[in-house]
Amino acid sequence: MFKKILIANRGEIACRVIKTARRMGIATVAVYSDADARAPFVQMADEAVHIGPPPAAESYLIAEKIIEAAKQTGAEAVHPGYGFLSERTSFAEALADAGIAFVGPPVNAIAAMGDKIESKKLAMEAGVNVVPGFVGEIEDTDHAVKISNEIGYPVMMKASAGGGGKGMRLAYSEKDVREGFEATKREGLNSFGDDRVFIEKFIENPRHIEIQILGDKHGNIVYLNERECSIQRRHQKVVEEAPSPFVTPKMRKAMGEQCVALSKAVNYHSAGTVELIVSGADKTGESFYFLEMNTRLQVEHPVTEAITGVDLVEQMIRVAAGEKLEMTQDDVKIDGWSIENRVYAEDPYRGFLPSTGRLSRYLPPVEGWSDNDPDDVYTGRGVDGIRVDDGVMDGGEVSMFYDPMIAKLITWGETRDEAADKQIAALDAFEIDGLGHNIDFVSAIMQHPRFRSGELTTGFIAEEYPEGFEGAPPSADLIRKLSAVAGFVATARADRARRVDGQLAETLDPPFDWSVTLNGVSHRVALGDEVVMVDGEPLELAMEYAPGDRLIEAEVDGETLHVKLALTRTGFEMNARGAIHVLDVLPARVAHFADHMLEKIPPDLSKYLICPMPGLLVSLNVEEGEKVESGQPLAVVEAMKMENILRAEKAGVVAKINAKAGDSLAVDAIILEME
Repeated sequence: MFKKILIANRGEIACRVIKTARRMGIATVAVYSDADARAPFVQMADEAVHIGPPPAAESYLIAEKIIEAAKQTGAEAVHPGYGFLSERTSFAEALADAGIAFVGPPVNAIAAMGDKIESKKLAMEAGVNVVPGFVGEIEDTDHAVKISNEIGYPVMMKASAGGGGKGMRLAYSEKDVREGFEATKREGLNSFGDDRVFIEKFIENPRHIEIQILGDKHGNIVYLNERECSIQRRHQKVVEEAPSPFVTPKMRKAMGEQCVALSKAVNYHSAGTVELIVSGADKTGESFYFLEMNTRLQVEHPVTEAITGVDLVEQMIRVAAGEKLEMTQDDVKIDGWSIENRVYAEDPYRGFLPSTGRLSRYLPPVEGWSDNDPDDVYTGRGVDGIRVDDGVMDGGEVSMFYDPMIAKLITWGETRDEAADKQIAALDAFEIDGLGHNIDFVSAIMQHPRFRSGELTTGFIAEEYPEGFEGAPPSADLIRKLSAVAGFVATARADRARRVDGQLAETLDPPFDWSVTLNGVSHRVALGDEVVMVDGEPLELAMEYAPGDRLIEAEVDGETLHVKLALTRTGFEMNARGAIHVLDVLPARVAHFADHMLEKIPPDLSKYLICPMPGLLVSLNVEEGEKVESGQPLAVVEAMKMENILRAEKAGVVAKINAKAGDSLAVDAIILEME
């Protein structure tokens, strides 16, 4: 077994590998850029080597720097994590030339399966079902249009070396192809150094299912069941679960055996994932098609670990060291259900715009990898079925240079509903301040009736939130509970205020009567000595509150409710159960005055093109004096390695341009003004 390994990655996956290596008694080496000098993974590793400035192209993507760091520290092997160099054949070859083991598959498998065009050809030769499309070199936009017209719309344009949702565009018409083909090429080149694109038919009502593969160097390969990854936004996975609510035992066996056969065709070893697309309209479950094979560890690997009890990172290290798998296919079981939500630095209330900056507050519901506790024992299910994989800390930065993921929240339960309920409770207990995040959004998904039914497709988010996200609608039961909490907090604050003012020598006498208004509907809340009445109905409430508390834990009718609290001019803002709830709270005797409060009308900003996120202005498509139509593309801004097209809100004439291509823009920067 290796004595020391280097992790050629950063953030939560670097922390993840360090945890398992530590448990195995293996020393670890971290490599880091200027932006990550104080990151948790650097502190957790036994040694750390600086490799350059923040841009990945100048640090994490330079193989020579990684290999030199391994030689310098005496690391015998390198674990690439995912992304960066994890699927670069040149990197694996250079490690082999340097006499350093690669904790991953053989070079020929990376080459064959990492190239989406070549992998499709190989799959077709092996008799595997593939999605209809054009597999070959596409010359230019006109050629792309011709191919798309022949396949039939809708089509998907994909960067050949792409992954992680980058370098992908869905086209419903020739106009979409002409508008998106070059952008797809640029994203492929910027993120993966390869601008080749292929086009395939987009399967209607698709479900995204993937099979986890694990093989050794002795010809043994098993599949560790499937994961459902259908809930995606812009082709980036948001929610993953194992097993899939759609896959039957017969389907699982057919998929698994086909994926093992494909893996054996390239003499695969280590962990890998074969991604499949399944038509949700086919209730027989027989219409599944090969999409691609990821020759690395997946972001969503924890849900597989939770239901199988297999530490995939440990198995990868053991395989790289030449050990045989200790399991056979008959040993692989499914125990319970696991769900993973990706907590991203993006604001769902503002169209999921990326959010960068300092984490002024970061407190997960249970300790994550970043707690740096040397006595922590790894368990795939975490604590009481809750696991947090993270790589951030209080005061840390979420940089524009890397992926916007803050953490991964994984839950395990005996049933799917139990795992989802644990997600909702744990998300409520998550504390993140300083930047936007998507906690409310993923909580809303966990509560959504369609998610609960298991009727999922990759179009779930677009179909269920066509006008954007405004928060999960509160149930009548939640409204009663929040009203009770609001009444309790209002009473505590009123009691303290009178004590401080010296106007009252003793506590206020019950009952305390409040009018709590939420979404335009008022509720009467009366607090007595032992009971709370909401609209005349009794409710059990046990909680404590001290002025300044930002996270409240209340026992309401036997349920634990975590509420993030902020004061407003007329009451409280309560963040719970996937939404921000604004409650106006007044003494019942003066509640009628609330109707006469003035409403502040926001200014009209429609004549400005405002940069919605920090990023790079890639192109500006208009000039001063030019007439534009509503919906016309005006500029392209790149943020978090993704290109975003900014369009005109209304027709008009460009009066003034304030920025030029190549400028780095701050959020809310005015790019141009209309007459």
